[in-house]
Amino acid sequence: MSYTTKIKNEILQVEGSKTELIAQLSGFIRNNGELEEDTLRLTTENKEIKEKLIEILNNLYETKVEVDIKENLNFSKNKLYVIKVTENLTLILEDIGYYDKNKTYLSTPPQYIIGANEELRSYLRGVFLCQGSINDPKTSRYHMELLISKPEEAVFVQKLLNIFDLNAKILTRDKGYMIYMKEAEKISDYLKLLGASNAVMYFENIRIYRDKKNQTNRLNNCEQANINKVVDAASSQLKQIEILKEHMAIELLDDKTKEALEYRLKYPEASLKELSEIISLETGKKITKSGLNHRFRKIKELVEKF
Repeated sequence: MSYTTKIKNEILQVEGSKTELIAQLSGFIRNNGELEEDTLRLTTENKEIKEKLIEILNNLYETKVEVDIKENLNFSKNKLYVIKVTENLTLILEDIGYYDKNKTYLSTPPQYIIGANEELRSYLRGVFLCQGSINDPKTSRYHMELLISKPEEAVFVQKLLNIFDLNAKILTRDKGYMIYMKEAEKISDYLKLLGASNAVMYFENIRIYRDKKNQTNRLNNCEQANINKVVDAASSQLKQIEILKEHMAIELLDDKTKEALEYRLKYPEASLKELSEIISLETGKKITKSGLNHRFRKIKELVEKF
């Protein structure tokens, strides 16, 4: 079972008042329903969603429906459930804000549908149930999307999401519009908004694990970069010493710089800090990393003359 399916099955269990169920039904029908003459068709491949829709329609409007099962043409093994609503259709469509009293289509639902915070959340639940998906954070990048066919509805849903400061963006697609979020924190907040508590816990656990893993990788990369820097510096100094040897120019160096040269040959893989500590310990004369670097700069300046 996919992560998206688990989320949808969880939010189906969220209890709601009559007005909240109407708002949820409105969000679903406006973004999934196909109206042809006197028949409304609602399509889903999720059996639990199919059963929930039937339950809501029966409880709110005492409406019985027909269900057809079809093959899924989207290369999915799941069957498609097509719910056909004919009874009390005008009442239902007016009640959910699809029509006005004159049977004129409303491009966005009336304010009373999403008048309160809980109704607004329920409407967004309905939209997600039919058009939403969220990537499993364990296997992919953070991404949530809603595929909306009508431009007015797409802008409307985006505005509803951003009431909760979710920073939802919108893109035009060939067959409609995609509302999306890519920030992990915002997706987590969105799941809380939908009422998917278990999905939030899973998402946050994976998010914490990934953040720690990324932090560890950054530290490892930083450590490796420092190691590479030490190796490159030591290698460069050894090459400079070889050039001085070839030109028999080591005697041109002062005693302290010769000492640094000898210790570099003795400890070719040591960092400047490690080398300064070794020299201080073995000679009894304290030398800092900066002081040792100054001596190697003298070697470099002499090499450049050759």
